[in-house]
Amino acid sequence: MYGLRFAIVAFLIGFCGMARIAVADEAANAWNALRAGGHVALMRHADAPGGVGDPPGFRVEDCATQRNLSPKGRADAEKIGTRLKQEGISFEKIVSSPWCRCVDTAKLLNLGTVETEATFGNVVVLRDQRETLIAGGRALIAKWTARGNLLVVTHGANISALSGISPASGEIVVVKGGSDRAAPVGRLLLD
Repeated sequence: MYGLRFAIVAFLIGFCGMARIAVADEAANAWNALRAGGHVALMRHADAPGGVGDPPGFRVEDCATQRNLSPKGRADAEKIGTRLKQEGISFEKIVSSPWCRCVDTAKLLNLGTVETEATFGNVVVLRDQRETLIAGGRALIAKWTARGNLLVVTHGANISALSGISPASGEIVVVKGGSDRAAPVGRLLLD
């Protein structure tokens, strides 16, 4: 019995160690890609409590009707922007979902001018437009062939549909520009 417990503990320690290495590799890959340029950083908005989607009767043009950033989310967005600057990462263009929690996250990063882009609207709330929105997001990524990087602040469901990764609040999934596949290069969880 002791041998079995030892084997299980050894396996778990090894597995956790491998998971840490995988996370570190993904972060290193993301930093290297952003330093090289020509990539798209898909960032999920910072912490906005209240579940998935928005309350009944929400209106995209009225922040008071939406889920908004918590104080933690606001602070995290500022910290993420500071960290990106410290790492020497800049963005040639910054676009955001029109939802207030995304626009606020993008602005609090303090990395440059933020433009809203309807194609990154919440695919959960706009489920009847999901395929059109995802196709638009893929097309925008495919068109990104600039030397600099593009930052897109959007929703977790959008990033998942584009990249296959379900990100945490404030997490960044880096994909190569110029391809509609949106294959992940790496991930950053900076808060």
